[in-house]
Amino acid sequence: MYIIVGLGNPGREYAGTRHNVGFDVIDRLAAKENIGVLEKKHKAVIGKGVVSGCKCILAKPQTFMNLSGESVRELLGYYKADAATELIVISDDISLEPGQLRIRKKGSAGGHNGLKNIIANVGHDGFLRVKVGVGEKPRGRDLVDYVLGRFSPKDRQAVDEAIDLAADAVRIIMAEGPDAAMNRYNGIKRRDAEGAEP
Repeated sequence: MYIIVGLGNPGREYAGTRHNVGFDVIDRLAAKENIGVLEKKHKAVIGKGVVSGCKCILAKPQTFMNLSGESVRELLGYYKADAATELIVISDDISLEPGQLRIRKKGSAGGHNGLKNIIANVGHDGFLRVKVGVGEKPRGRDLVDYVLGRFSPKDRQAVDEAIDLAADAVRIIMAEGPDAAMNRYNGIKRRDAEGAEP
């Protein structure tokens, strides 16, 4: 049983912000797989279904970002899932340019409070994560203000494409394993208007 968790903040005012890209990927995956993510359980909104032939739970924690780990811990415990092999966390990443993906099998939180709280609640950092680039914070701008802000039209287009790819990357992880997904998606950069690498 895979537990696929997209990180974000609940509430209409946070929809479409940089920090809610994880929620967007869950919504895109749910739409592709015809899974309703509507049930409120384990401090999250969840949906149950099958992706790439594997049973899974799609989850959007409703604890707010900094306490995401509380929901993840409940989900893992209830479904008796192994965090090292059956948990996939999808988050935004300011160290990647808008539209770039990076898949990791483990690693530090990298300053991301949602990941930091999951690591604290799970007890280790050895779980799969799919990171979606949202761009580096401009110098002098407050980090919280930046991640809770919205994309420029150009960046929004790049991130929308990446959300689609991230949903596909989750399918590949489940069907072929994380190495196959890493080989396929890591290092892909968004393309400029002419379709060339920037």
